[in-house]
Amino acid sequence: MTDRYASAGVSLATGEEAKRRIAELVRATRTPLARGAVGGFGGMVRVPEGYRKPLLVMSTDGVGSKVLVAAAAGIHDTVGEDLVNHSVNDILVHGATPLFFLDYIAMGTLDPKRVEEIVRGLARGCREVGCALIGGETAEMPGIYAGEDYDLAGAIVGLAEESAWIDGSTIAPGDVLLGLPSTGLHTNGYSLARKILFETLHLRVKDRLPWGAPVGQELLKPHRYYGPAVAVARAAFGRRRRTLSAAPGLDPG
Repeated sequence: MTDRYASAGVSLATGEEAKRRIAELVRATRTPLARGAVGGFGGMVRVPEGYRKPLLVMSTDGVGSKVLVAAAAGIHDTVGEDLVNHSVNDILVHGATPLFFLDYIAMGTLDPKRVEEIVRGLARGCREVGCALIGGETAEMPGIYAGEDYDLAGAIVGLAEESAWIDGSTIAPGDVLLGLPSTGLHTNGYSLARKILFETLHLRVKDRLPWGAPVGQELLKPHRYYGPAVAVARAAFGRRRRTLSAAPGLDPG
């Protein structure tokens, strides 16, 4: 059976090595709510106590063509962190607290070291926001992805009290609008940024921008998590139901 997989371009041994490399990273994200062993067919968490009528708030996303910049720069640990923070910010918009995260990594040729780097970033992001990385999928698909190409996606599940969830329906003239500084493009607009920088200006990832930063370093700045800033704003301006939240972003890739 192993030989048949290998003849199709899929290495079972490489897959096992990738799992071994990331197991400890995943364990480091476990919270008191996490249950079950790492590497099972399904991840499990308990619903925390204290909610009267909890709502599950879910979102799924990717990092778009930012993975192409990561590949060109040879830096793969930040896109995992980007994915977690992007996803958590999406449910933060609705007032949800992150509960757990699942990832999906697909490669043309499975590279255990690269998988480890990506998951290192995923784990770092999960620890920062306080949610468990409870599982995921790593797929080797030489017929879909060429060579070292890969894609990265994830899904977040969080909780919000039904009496306090946010949908923006009560926003009205006279409300205060707060702007929070970004650390960069985050995971949005990379198709346009790559076209301008690499195709129009003919820059390379190691070339320096006018302020001195390398192009790759600037484009790979991690996606910021806005939870602490939003918490401060909500405490300062009150908790008016369905009003105060972060602004959802567009994902042009």
